[in-house]
Parts: sequence; C-alpha cells; structure tokens
Amino acid sequence: MNKQKRSFINAIWDFCCSLKLTIVILILLAATSIIGTVIQQNRQPEEYIRIYGEATFRLFEKLQFFDMYHSWWFLTLLALFAINLTACSIKRLPRVFKVVKNPNLTPDESFYRSLSTLEEVVSKEKPENLRDKIAAFLKKEFAEPRITEQDGKIHLYSEKMAWARFGVYITHASILIIFIGAIIGNVFGFKAFVNIVEGTETSRVWKRGGVEPQPIDLGFTVRCEDFSMTYYEGSMRPKEYKSLITIIDNGEKVKVDRPVIVNDPLTYKGIVFYQSSYGPAGNPSFTIEATERASGEKQTYTLEQGKRARLPGGATVRVTNFAENFQNFGPAARIEVTKAGQAPRSFTVLKNFPQFDEQRGGDYIFSLAGLEQRQYTGLQVAKDPGVWVVWIGCTLLVVGSIVAFFLSHRRVWVSIMPLEDGRSGIMMGGNAHRNQAAFEMAFDDLKDNLKKEING
Repeated sequence: MNKQKRSFINAIWDFCCSLKLTIVILILLAATSIIGTVIQQNRQPEEYIRIYGEATFRLFEKLQFFDMYHSWWFLTLLALFAINLTACSIKRLPRVFKVVKNPNLTPDESFYRSLSTLEEVVSKEKPENLRDKIAAFLKKEFAEPRITEQDGKIHLYSEKMAWARFGVYITHASILIIFIGAIIGNVFGFKAFVNIVEGTETSRVWKRGGVEPQPIDLGFTVRCEDFSMTYYEGSMRPKEYKSLITIIDNGEKVKVDRPVIVNDPLTYKGIVFYQSSYGPAGNPSFTIEATERASGEKQTYTLEQGKRARLPGGATVRVTNFAENFQNFGPAARIEVTKAGQAPRSFTVLKNFPQFDEQRGGDYIFSLAGLEQRQYTGLQVAKDPGVWVVWIGCTLLVVGSIVAFFLSHRRVWVSIMPLEDGRSGIMMGGNAHRNQAAFEMAFDDLKDNLKKEING
C-alpha cells in the first residue's frame, strides 16, 4: 500500500516537473491570450449582443470570454504554470547548489578525459615550484585558485561567475513574483470609470465589467473645475483635451487645479485618474441678439436649445439646432421665428459673421453673440496595489534573463603530479555551463600563456 501510494506521489511529482507540461501550458496561455486580444474585455452586454448576436453572446459569456483574465480556466493555467516552475526549481536547485558549493577539487584522469578542453604538459621543474608559479598565473589571468594536495598530487581549481548558474532560478522566481503582484492587484485593486461635468464633483466611481456597473466609494472627492480642448490649426480636429481636477479630502483641498491630460494622469492614495473621453453635458446655452430692422433697437436673449423667447410684437424665437463648426465657418445656430397665424421660418446665423443675417430680410436681424456648452470629462480610474510587486518581478526577470543567457559559470582545473624521471606532469582542463564554444577559444589562449609561463 505504501509502495503504491509512493508511486502515485512520484508520478504526480514527475508530472509537475515535466518539461512537456511547461511547453503545453505556454502554448495554451499564448493561444488563450489571443481571445483576450480579439474580444474586447469588460464591455457592456448590449455592445457584445450587437457585435456577436444573442446566441454567440450567451455561449461566450458561459465560457467567460468577456473577462477571460479572471476566468477560472485561465487562472487554473496560471496556477499550473506556477506549480510547474516551482517544482522544476525545487527538483534541480539542490543539484546546482551542490555543484557550486562543493566543486570537484581533486579531479582524476578520467574526469579530465571527459572534458572537451584538455591540455597536458611536462615540465622539468618540481611540483612545489610549479604550484606557486601556476597559482600566481591563474590569479592574474583567470581567478584566484583553491589549492588541494592529495596522494602526492597538487590540484588547483579556479572558477568565475559561479552565481551565473542561478540566473534561470532568478527568472523563475521573477515570474512567480509577477503572478503574486497580479493577484494582489486583482483582489485588492479595481478598474473603473467616472464622468464628471464641469463645475461638479463626485466621491464615487463605477467599476467596469458586469451587467450592472458597481459603485466604488473613493473616500475622497474629485471635482472637475474646468475642461478645455485645443484643435489643430485650421480644423476642428482635437489636438489635446485637458481637465483641471481638484482633490478634496476631509474637507481640505489637497490637490488644486491639477491638469490631467492623455499620458499625464493624476495619482492620489494609490488611485490613478487617466484622461479618457469627453462629451457635451446637457443643453447648450445661446446668447442671441435681435435687432429690429426699422428702429435699430437691439434685444439680447439667453436661450437654451428648444426654449422660446418672446420678441416685441408677439413673435417668438428659439434655437432648434447648432453646430460647433458649420461648413468651416465656425459656430452656428439654427433659429426658428414663429409669428401668430404664420408658419415658422428657420434660418442659420453664424457667430463669426454677425452681419450675415442682414441679407435675409425680415423684421429682425439676428446674430449669435455667444455659445456655451458645458462638457463632461471621462476619467478612467485604476487602483493596483500590486503594481510595485509586478515591477520588482519585471526587474528580476530582466536581471535573471541577462544572467541566464549572457553569463556562464567557467571553471579551470590544473593538476600537478611527479613523474618517475624527476619531472612534473601537468594536466589542465576546463568547461563552462553555457556557451562552451566561446569558452574553448578563451581556454586556448589561457593554456598557451600557461605554457609560456612554465617554460619561461
């Protein structure tokens, strides 16, 4: 029974450590991430139904394609990947640590023969003299050696960058740290939005995703003091839109008129506000000047769109429509004048050309003196307390990748043994755990220099 139980545990352990499992998980993660790229995430159901239809929407909703990065199956893949990384590291790390901590200090001839880089030299000098000479040479040309004497032989061992063997494990740890940071952000953070009309304030934002967006209390108040846009010269194409935001916390203004533009967000208490969108808020207000043609008497009216005002003589006037840039002539309003017993008459007035309406005729000459349209600013709101954990993980990922791919643990062994004729035999070998070809070129230079040093 114990043997069967142990065999089962060993099978599970081998599965978790499997390189095949790693490859399969990476392929699945890459393939499923395409879904999150093709299908926009966390939109409103109406938008999905309009794009995919009712039946496809229901299927995708059950498969959690609309919020796949929080779906059970995607999180399961991430968990399996984390387990696989951890198991592989646990399995291989002790062996690597042993190689670094307890290197072979007394290699025999069979060990040297197993190396791809090997050189044998015979010297007339005694082993004791060669020991000091070779030790000084290795210290100067490679690294300070560790000297071991055993069975009449002298062994010198030098190494460089032993810690380079741990680069891959730094990379593994960094990926796990990034996962932890992402989990912290998902559990304790949020992504939300809020629309704030100029001159108003709010202390709540609305969480993205779900059928009904959920309100989130910020714990402080956000006020939009002003919203403005600049345009490219000669057109009405927006060049920049900017919000002036004030943060009020416990009745105190802690940030006043802080500009928020695209790529320059505002951050307060770990919550980041990004400029996202804008739009008109409510009906615009128009300042209309009506000049009686006969007397030249001028009247000024402030009207909201659709509201009527009475002119002297009993006629009424209202603004039925407007355009911010009418055929590139600037702001314009469509005015309707109604006289008792007559059909309404409509015409257009231009703000930049106040005399334009004189050509129309009629009892009154109208001009558009002003147009005020309040705007709302649309802000994306994000809180991610795990972002610094993710940044730490990314930094370690870069460091670990550099160490793992560009650095190597290089080792050199030299053994000196006395020969029967009074001379000394020298065996020299080395290897690198990565980029062996480059090491062999360096080793060739090292052994040539050692020969020169020995032979004087």
